[in-house]
Amino acid sequence: PAVAFDDFTMDHTLWQDHIWPVLATRIPQFEAIRVTHEWAGHYSMNTFDQNAIMGPHTEVENFIFLNGFSGHGLQQSPAMGRGTAEWLTYGEYRSLDLSPFHFARIAENRPVIEKAVI
Repeated sequence: PAVAFDDFTMDHTLWQDHIWPVLATRIPQFEAIRVTHEWAGHYSMNTFDQNAIMGPHTEVENFIFLNGFSGHGLQQSPAMGRGTAEWLTYGEYRSLDLSPFHFARIAENRPVIEKAVI
C-alpha cells in the first residue's frame, strides 16, 4: 500500500512476530539476538535497472554521476569510488571497466541486469 512521503512509522512486529521466529527455528543462535536499534527513511532507487549510475553525463560537460545504487552502495562503493577517482585522474578506468554503469546506458536503453538477486 502507498504511504505518505513523510510517514516514517515502523511496524515493529514484522521482525519480532514473523521474521525472527523463522530465523531462530532454522539457526538456533538467532534465539539470542534481539533488535536494539531500528531505522526508517527514504530509500534511493534507480528505477531503470536498480543499479548505480556513474560516469560522464552525455550532454553536460564536466558532470560526473555516482548515484542510484538502490541498496548496492555498501557493496559497490569501494570499486565505484576507485573507478571514479581513476576516471577523474586519468580519463579512463584502470582497475575495472565500469563503463557498463555509465549514464549513457539509460538513453540507449541498455539496462544492467543482475544475474543473481537474493
